[in-house]
Amino acid sequence: MGKKDTSSALPRTNAMRMLDAAHIPYEVLTYEVDENDLSGMHIAEQLEYPHEMIFKTLVAKGDKTGYMVFCIPVAKEIDLRPAAAVTGNKKIEMVHVKDLLALTGYIRGGCSPIGMKKKFPTYFDTSALDFEKITVSAGMRGAQLLLDRAQLIAFVEGVTADVTV
Repeated sequence: MGKKDTSSALPRTNAMRMLDAAHIPYEVLTYEVDENDLSGMHIAEQLEYPHEMIFKTLVAKGDKTGYMVFCIPVAKEIDLRPAAAVTGNKKIEMVHVKDLLALTGYIRGGCSPIGMKKKFPTYFDTSALDFEKITVSAGMRGAQLLLDRAQLIAFVEGVTADVTV
């Protein structure tokens, strides 16, 4: 299941540095990046993990509360109406890919809920509760972090909610 990186060739990302500083254990799982397919399903297939435990990180902006982060399984889509209600907004819209790096410090396909430039409210789909461990981006394309779901959610001060279709 997945390839654990044991080489020192992989750069340390901000997400990894923050987890190390907090003494939160994790495994780095590496995969081959396909620029034509940045989907999480591609990652799940390569790592040989169920797609339900591979979480993608989405950034949105609410009309009342500003920016927020959603971590949802790669095979699912965010449902904007309940996501808006859960976050105290009338409506939310996804942040444009071109704005992602400046806002978070991460690029599309490498956006992690850990270590963004600024701390944003973070919401995990309730399906995360089905697993002891889940993966999120390590903060770069080609690497995922496998870690304890409860520790991850607590570390980012996340909340679980039904936010997917």
